[in-house]
Amino acid sequence: MVRKEKEMTGRQKAALLLISLGPEVAAAVYKNLSEEEVERLTLEISSVKKVEASVKEEVIEEFHNIAMAQDYISQGGIGYAKTVLEKALGKNHAQAILNRLTSSLQVRPFDFARRADPGQLLNFIQNEHPQTIALILSYLEAEQAGVILSSLPQEVQADIARRIATMDSTSPEVISEIESVLERKLSSTVTQDFSETGGVGAVVEVLNGVDRATEKTILDALEEQDPELAEEIKKRMFVFEDIVTLDNRSIQRIIRECENEDLILSLKVSSEEVQDILFGNMSQRMAESFKEEIEVMGPVRLRDVEEAQTRIVGNIRKLEDAGEIIIARGGGDDVIV
Repeated sequence: MVRKEKEMTGRQKAALLLISLGPEVAAAVYKNLSEEEVERLTLEISSVKKVEASVKEEVIEEFHNIAMAQDYISQGGIGYAKTVLEKALGKNHAQAILNRLTSSLQVRPFDFARRADPGQLLNFIQNEHPQTIALILSYLEAEQAGVILSSLPQEVQADIARRIATMDSTSPEVISEIESVLERKLSSTVTQDFSETGGVGAVVEVLNGVDRATEKTILDALEEQDPELAEEIKKRMFVFEDIVTLDNRSIQRIIRECENEDLILSLKVSSEEVQDILFGNMSQRMAESFKEEIEVMGPVRLRDVEEAQTRIVGNIRKLEDAGEIIIARGGGDDVIV
């Protein structure tokens, strides 16, 4: 006989739930599980002989409450879910459900902020310490963070970008405190592990969402403060494969600017899409010559290819700085033909 709900393991509850829902629903759930999970659940289901009606009802009720809590979180964040559940189930029961849910799903901090308007967030955080602003921006969607960073005073933009790029991990206590200030209704149910965020990748995503003028201001300032960091960010702002996003006129200008050897090396290992767009913007004679050289070329070192692509990307950035080509970005580089 299955034990009382409070003594049951999570796997036992899952098995009992699937039994209660019937074979068709169970089969549909199985399709979304790994082979190991299916085996363990099947073994658990096979061991169930008899289930008390009260235990079955408790398990189904718990599943329903957790599903509703997740739905409330998706609608308005943990704070909203907590308010609704407390009204429906009482404070203690609501907190117990949220604790179970957040411990298993590890709800990402600042979930409510990602649903907010960037202008509203800007009004609230613009007078905060740069480290606090950097932490909040690192948890937002890249487009949101880019809009906010572009709107902040120029004298702090580079500092905040640097703080995002060099951010490693932040204790849950600090995150919880900042969340509480930013959103009073948010319950302090962050994961107990240190939350990793920020890094060069994060600031690259943010800078890709700002306008060109803001990007240049930030990178110029970073070059003075931390040249190595600025160079690393530049390398990751535009990669060789992004060439497919450029217009034909820009690609033709890039081909004229780059060394043939670099283009041939890069094309040898590039995707079919990159090859098609580059060959399509060459003269027929040049394209045929390149294809012949690539065909007879032996194995190449990955390092040589990466260096060739880096030189091509460097030429692309120089052409952009000179205003000879345009790389589309958010916030102000829309082109009217």
